[in-house]
Amino acid sequence: MNHSKERIGVLTSGGDAPGMNAAIRAVVRSCVYYGITPFGIAQGYEGLINNDIFQMDAGSVKHIIHQGGTILKSARSLEFKTEEGMQKAWKNVQEHGLDGLVVIGGDGTFKGAMEFGEKFSFPIIGIPGTIDNDIYGTDFTVGFDTAVNTVVEAVDKIRDTATSHNRLFFIEVMGRDAGFIAMYSGIGAGAEEVLIPEKDRDVERLYESLEQTSQRKKSSRLVIVAEGDKNGSVYDLEREVKQRFGDRYETKVTILGHVQRGGRPSCTDRVLASRLGVTSVEALRDGKGGFMVGVRNRKIRFTDFDNATKRNPEMDQELMRVADIISI
Repeated sequence: MNHSKERIGVLTSGGDAPGMNAAIRAVVRSCVYYGITPFGIAQGYEGLINNDIFQMDAGSVKHIIHQGGTILKSARSLEFKTEEGMQKAWKNVQEHGLDGLVVIGGDGTFKGAMEFGEKFSFPIIGIPGTIDNDIYGTDFTVGFDTAVNTVVEAVDKIRDTATSHNRLFFIEVMGRDAGFIAMYSGIGAGAEEVLIPEKDRDVERLYESLEQTSQRKKSSRLVIVAEGDKNGSVYDLEREVKQRFGDRYETKVTILGHVQRGGRPSCTDRVLASRLGVTSVEALRDGKGGFMVGVRNRKIRFTDFDNATKRNPEMDQELMRVADIISI
C-alpha cells in the first residue's frame, strides 16, 4: 500500500564517502520518477536547523555519479543533539512541507535520524555511507569499496620502493573502531601482516614473523595497521620493532589519511548507492520509516535504526584465517 508522499528531502551527514553523490542522484531521480518533489538539504543536520533547504529536479544531479564527496556538503552538528536544535529543524521541515527524509551517512547520522524521527513521528530512511564499513545490517557500505581500492593502489606503489631498498613499511589506514579497510586491503595488496582493532592480534606474532623474514633475507615487508589497533600508534609499533631488531630492518611509516575518503567512486559503489537510493524512496512511499536500507547476500534488507546503531558488524573469521595463511 502506497502512502501519499509529495515532498522528500535528502541530506548527507558525517564523514564524506565516495558514492554519496550517486546515492543523492538516485534519490532525486527516483522522486521525479514517482512524481515526488525532491528537496536537497545542505550541510547535513546543520542545514535542517539553518533552513538551507532547496528544491531539486533531475537536472540538479546530472554529471555527478562519478564525482567523489557530496554536492550537498556535509557537517557534524552539535546543535542538532539539543532540544532547541531539533525544534528548529522540525519547524523548517514543516515550513517546506516535507513528508519524509533520506539521510546518507554513518552511525552518528542514524542516531540523529532515529531520535528526530521518533520525537516528531516523522518517517526517515537511512543509507549507509561510510568508508569504514562499520554499520550493522549491510554487507558493505557506500564508499568502502572505493576506499579499499585507493589503499591497494597506494600499497602497490609503496611495495615498489620497499623492494628497491629492502625496507619494512608500516602503513596506517583508516578504521578507528573497525578494521575492514585494513583487512581487505591487506589481503588484496599482499601485506605480510594486518593489525586490526577487532582482534588483539598478538604483537609477538608479528615479531616472530619478522624474525623468520630476517633469517630468510626477504627483501621487503609491508604491515597494514588500522588506526584503531590495540597495540598503540603506528609510530609506537615502529619504535618497538627498531628496539627489538636494531639495524636488521630499515623501517618507514606511511599514514594514508584522508586520501582514502576522496576520489571517483568505483563501479561497485555507484551501483550499490543507486540501488539503495531507489529503495529508500520506495520505502518512504510504502509508509516505512525508522529503518536503514542495506544489502545482505546481494539482497535488499531493512534494519531498524536501533539495531544499526547499537550492534557492531563482526569481522569475517574466514578473512582473518586467509590473511594468516597467505602472509607467510
